[in-house]
Amino acid sequence: MECRSTRDPAVEASLSEALAQGLAPDGGLYVPEEWPAFDLAALARARDLPELAARFLAPFAAGDALGVTELAAITREAFDFPLPLVPLAPELYLLELFHGPTAAFKDFGARFLAAALARLGRIATNGAARPLTILVATSGDTGGAVAAAFHRRPGFEVAILFPQGLVSPTQARQLTSFGDNVRAFAVRGSFDDCQRLVKEALRDPELRAERDLSSANSINLGRLLPQAAYYAWASLALERAHAAPASFVIPSGNLGNACACLWARRAGLPIERVVLAHNANRAIPDYLASGRYEPRASRPTLASAMDVGDPSNFERVRTLHPTLAELRGALSACSVDDDAIRSRIRAEFAEHGRIFCPHTATAAEAFARLPAAARARGPWVLVATAHPAKFPEIVAPLISRELELPPSLARLSERSTRSEALAPALSGLRAALLAR
Repeated sequence: MECRSTRDPAVEASLSEALAQGLAPDGGLYVPEEWPAFDLAALARARDLPELAARFLAPFAAGDALGVTELAAITREAFDFPLPLVPLAPELYLLELFHGPTAAFKDFGARFLAAALARLGRIATNGAARPLTILVATSGDTGGAVAAAFHRRPGFEVAILFPQGLVSPTQARQLTSFGDNVRAFAVRGSFDDCQRLVKEALRDPELRAERDLSSANSINLGRLLPQAAYYAWASLALERAHAAPASFVIPSGNLGNACACLWARRAGLPIERVVLAHNANRAIPDYLASGRYEPRASRPTLASAMDVGDPSNFERVRTLHPTLAELRGALSACSVDDDAIRSRIRAEFAEHGRIFCPHTATAAEAFARLPAAARARGPWVLVATAHPAKFPEIVAPLISRELELPPSLARLSERSTRSEALAPALSGLRAALLAR
């Protein structure tokens, strides 16, 4: 199966080429050229997520260097942590995606991409992986997941760009504490500036002449496909339990996680409604309401990993659903401000003893705003994207309780940190990368 660019269908690449390039040469994003028809009963017989993911991804890798055997090894290596689907009410569930090494959902895609690129390097060079510089822009969680996935992997260097002062202290420590082959750049700007720099660098002739470059942002197809696999796993599990398709409420920023869910549904998985829960960065909810897409500078909020004013993956979403009418039929979206996030965190703890991070609270609030008739037509899944302990400065005061740290976060205090200041200009990033 080939992949093609969202901007020019004539620009094609194999799955391996799409993973290695990150961004298509014309600046577009790679999407699958066609959608496989799955035997859902065979998928459902998978013993666990790694096996199901390998079966789900196999058609996308048909004829590729990443064959069935390689995919099985990759998913087994990448998805070696739990994926709880926690019942909250008779037809309401919480999909906890934060049990990986960096306590956020980005671990799924980052670990898959690292394992895949490492194998592709060995295939291409008979065991001697060529150096590849991985560029990543982050609003908080992506950078930590990518750093952990590629840390000390031979043949890789990582450059993390994060907006200075606009990620949580815990996230900042996670981004800047790896060292070795991982460099962290504190950009004097917003996440949108970081994302723009990565895209510019990937297309810069001077940089590309000196460095092999790729991206581990959700612009890379290798981030989204493995995420679609966990939506396949959850939807099949709930169809077995309820004999009905599941609906998902997804905290949304750059739209990678949402796009993965839409792709799973397009591939035939039993998924009904998709609701996007945005914070005060409301370009997508406003577009669905008005029909005018107006990207804007991102606003800092409590749900910082979703502070995106111009979501990259909207390009993929519009390729899947080209007209406004189609898009309105495919999904809905709402915007939740900081006051509502605070109120939802307090209410969930006071009424149910649940502790949500700001992003998961955004999803819970979006679900609560749905009409009662819609909420009654379950099963529904709230997608929990990060461990609440990544945001102790926000969550602990709201519930008047200290948060228990998972071991991966507890170890952060023992590490030293280092970052390099960077202006939001390609010239500075180019000079820093070429000086290494």
